[in-house]
Amino acid sequence: MSLLSTYLMRVILSSTMLVMLVLLALAGLFEFIGQLDSTQGNYQIPQALLYALLRLPQLSFEMLPIASLIGGLLGLGSLANNSELVVMRTAGLSVSRLAGMVAISGFVLMVITALVGEFIGPPLDYFARTMRDEARYEQEDRDIGNAAWVKDGPVILHLERINAEFEFGALYMFRFNDDHSLKSIARAENAGIDDADNWILENFKETRFADDSVQVVESSVAVESFDLDGDMLGITLVKPVSLSARGLMSYINYLNRNELDAQKYETELWSRVARTVTVIIMPVLSLAFVFGSLRSAGSGGRLMLGVLIGLAYFLASEMTANSGQVFKLNPAIVTWLPSIALLFVTGFALTRVR
Repeated sequence: MSLLSTYLMRVILSSTMLVMLVLLALAGLFEFIGQLDSTQGNYQIPQALLYALLRLPQLSFEMLPIASLIGGLLGLGSLANNSELVVMRTAGLSVSRLAGMVAISGFVLMVITALVGEFIGPPLDYFARTMRDEARYEQEDRDIGNAAWVKDGPVILHLERINAEFEFGALYMFRFNDDHSLKSIARAENAGIDDADNWILENFKETRFADDSVQVVESSVAVESFDLDGDMLGITLVKPVSLSARGLMSYINYLNRNELDAQKYETELWSRVARTVTVIIMPVLSLAFVFGSLRSAGSGGRLMLGVLIGLAYFLASEMTANSGQVFKLNPAIVTWLPSIALLFVTGFALTRVR
């Protein structure tokens, strides 16, 4: 049985990798074409090509569920055309046993998907976006950055410029009392974070409000300590798609701790988990279809079915995730609905196999 499981795994994995190469070639081409309208400054065709190549690991993570379904349909379909699956059934293998063997291939693909989605795709995606922005605006402003509002307990900070070196320019700080009344307002002409995660504020001036008085405190250099360290502030610069699962969980904890809306990041996290787990279902679903209506169909029919199911799953995932954010639904439930529906379809299809 181990030999048979290895054989099925080799067939499914090889077909999936072939499908993935084709999908990545198309996705990379479209990504490159889409960047041609964004050429500016030092961001020209070579940089656009590099950007498209760096985005491929993240795109592969997003497309692996579809690739595993199409690869399973093509690989198992070739076995069905050669009557190999019939021989396996004749030798006494039940459908459930075959499904378990095929699920092993799905588990391997799921592990690959998780590794790519956690350690390869997000950092390369972030590097690609940073490289593009720096190349596009380098000639205009070498200190490019984004203004941001951040919250740390009773303190709200407005940073005029956040960049990769954590040089913030002017900083405004608002402290609040427990009853949410304003405690003080402060401004620093320049701010940054040192190696010990202390906030260094230059030319610092703070106005403190008391019940019956106002006090002004000035200092050439002030040192503040917040729970918001350099790593956490760096996460605020990154799009959710460019964050690893660990980064998403860390930022979600920060947002919840400060009573801020974390639904956008929770949706991205649970969508990523659901997409990864769904990879293990796709080969089993392909087995059910190969045994059923596609037993005698050609590779073209199987390919078309795989594309249709994959697109339906992708559209359903995007629709439920976006609807969940609009209607404030629980991300942990909404993002799993397409995967659960796919699981029920797989189970129902397997029960109809004779």
